[in-house]
Amino acid sequence: MSGGSCCCFECITESEAGVLEFCGKFSRVMPSGLFCVRWPFETIVARVSLKIKYMEVRCETKTKDNVFVSVCVAIQYKVRDDAVSAAYYKLTDVRSQMTSYVNDVVRSAIPRMELDEAFASKGVVADAVKEQLTSLMSEYGFEIRAALVIDLDPNTTVKHAMNNILAQTKIREAQSETAEAEKILLVKAAEADAESRYLSGLGVARQRKAIIDGLRETVDSFSREVKGAGAKEVMDLLLVTQYFDMIKEIGMKNTAGSTLFLPHGPQAVETLRTDLKDSFVSNDK
Repeated sequence: MSGGSCCCFECITESEAGVLEFCGKFSRVMPSGLFCVRWPFETIVARVSLKIKYMEVRCETKTKDNVFVSVCVAIQYKVRDDAVSAAYYKLTDVRSQMTSYVNDVVRSAIPRMELDEAFASKGVVADAVKEQLTSLMSEYGFEIRAALVIDLDPNTTVKHAMNNILAQTKIREAQSETAEAEKILLVKAAEADAESRYLSGLGVARQRKAIIDGLRETVDSFSREVKGAGAKEVMDLLLVTQYFDMIKEIGMKNTAGSTLFLPHGPQAVETLRTDLKDSFVSNDK
């Protein structure tokens, strides 16, 4: 003890800095460790944390298209190691001061954007907040590590309207895709039907050509081998042969005996009427 003072040992923990005053006046900043303090002339008036701190600021504003939104900005900040005295002596309420700065930046940036642009430009707003806070809070010994817009929430009525618009848009897109799929199916079915008809017609044409070629060959061969036989006689013979072949085939398939052969052709009705009349007259006699 000397001159009415005594030495006291003070311990400053890790991630802290002590603010030492001598007779009520700032003397020095004490880093972490063990120190000897001359009491009562020297006192540690504050232990300032050097850890990174976190705070959220929520601000109400409106966009360029007059939509009211709630913007939440998250900020990470800390006291600079070389400016502990400024952080302690110059600013009383750090959080309130930073909240005011954030509100000022957000309310000057968001009203220049429409709602969709505001959602897409959250990074721009965050950068503007960080730049402004870094410039202003540096004077008070604070370092801004990060600033993020973590929420941008429109008014409930606007949110419901946006959801309805999105839902209707998705429904229209689904209906459009369904209609397009049905169109493709119809077009493909029509193309398949046209291709089928084309191939069927091609087959019939080839079949008829083969028949004609066969008939031509038959007529030529019969005319050469049978003297005095012309093309007309050969065709008549072929037609009669085909007719009887058809009758034979129908008779073989008609096991129940339910087939009735009637005259056919434009004159068939008149011929049938005349035959029936003659039959009735003959029976009466």
